[in-house]
Amino acid sequence: MKTIKGPGLFLAQFAGDDAPFNTWDGITKWAADCGYAGVQVPSWDARFFDLEKAAESKTYCDAFKGEAETNGVTVTELSTHLQGQLVAVNPAYDTAFDAFAAPEVQGNPNARQVWAVDQVKKALSASKNLGLTEMATFSGALAWPYVYPWPQRPAGLVEMAFDELATRWRPILDHAEECGVDVCYEIHPGEDLHDGVTFEMFLERLGGHARCNMLYDPSHYVLQCLDYLDNIDIYKDRIKMFHVKDAEFNPTGRQGVYGGYQSWVDRAGRFRSLGDGQVDFAAIFSKMAANDFGGWAVVEWECALKHPEDGAREGAQFVKDHIIRVTERAFDDFAGGDVDEATNRRMLGI
Repeated sequence: MKTIKGPGLFLAQFAGDDAPFNTWDGITKWAADCGYAGVQVPSWDARFFDLEKAAESKTYCDAFKGEAETNGVTVTELSTHLQGQLVAVNPAYDTAFDAFAAPEVQGNPNARQVWAVDQVKKALSASKNLGLTEMATFSGALAWPYVYPWPQRPAGLVEMAFDELATRWRPILDHAEECGVDVCYEIHPGEDLHDGVTFEMFLERLGGHARCNMLYDPSHYVLQCLDYLDNIDIYKDRIKMFHVKDAEFNPTGRQGVYGGYQSWVDRAGRFRSLGDGQVDFAAIFSKMAANDFGGWAVVEWECALKHPEDGAREGAQFVKDHIIRVTERAFDDFAGGDVDEATNRRMLGI
C-alpha cells in the first residue's frame, strides 16, 4: 500500500490580480502558509506560468519549481482544463468557450481547435521538463447537448461523436506517451467524459491507450447520484489524480439534478467547502489507500457560501486529518510464526 501525498491545492480558483495571488512567489508562499505541501498549476495563467517557455526550457522549469520549493511547496501537476475543453467544442458552445482561447483564434473554431491541441501538447512537454508524471484536463464535448434529448437522437450520432473525440485526442495521448505523462481527464458534467460509461466508450476507441486515465472528483458524482465509492474500485487502475472537493445534493419537490436554472446557492446540488457537504471522505481515503493510490490529494475549492481563503485553510487541515499513513505490517503479525511447510502440511492433513 501507498500513503497519499498531500495536501495539495489547485490554484485556479485563487489566482487573481491582487497580491499575493498575482505572482508565483506570492501565491506559493500563501499556499504554504495555509498548510499545503503542493500546488497544482493552471497552465493557462500567464501571471505566474509561461507555458511556451516551460515546454521548451528545462532551465525555466527548474527555476519555476525551485522557487516554489524555496517557498515551501512542490509543483504537483499542471492543469489544461481550459485548453482541453477546446479540443472538442459543439457549435452550440462556440461563443461561450471562445474566451478560453488566445485572441488571435477566437471566432475561428478550426483555428481554435488546432491551437488547443498545441497547448495541451506543450503542457505535456512542460510536465516532462518539470519532472511530473500526470496532467489534468477536460475531454471537451461534441455530444453533450444531446445528453437528454428531445426529439430523440438520430441513430449513430453518439457513436460518431466519440469516434471523432478519440481521433482528436489520440495524437495528444501519443505525445503523452513520449513524455511519460498520464493524461487525467476530470470526469465532469459538460464533458463527453462525464461518467464511467462514457470514459469506457472513449477508452475502447483508443484501444485502451495506457496514457488515457482519470482525475477522480467525488463532488461531480454526488451531483449525478452516482456511487462514488464503487467508482474507485471499478477504475482503480485508471485513477491517477484526485481532487478533494465536497458537495451536497438535497432534492425537493421543485427541483432535482438539473437545478432549475438556479444560481449555485439555490440549486439542489451544489459544491461545498471540505467538511460542509455530504461526501464520505473517510471511506474515500480508505479505498484510495487500499488500492495503492500514491498520487496527490489536491483540494479544489468551490463553494457557494464560504470565503475562499477560509475554505483553503480549512481544506489543508481537512486533508491532513484524512490522509492515512499506511501500515508496513499486519496488525496480527505478533501472533504469527515462522514459515514451515511441514507444519502447514500437518495442519491441512496432506
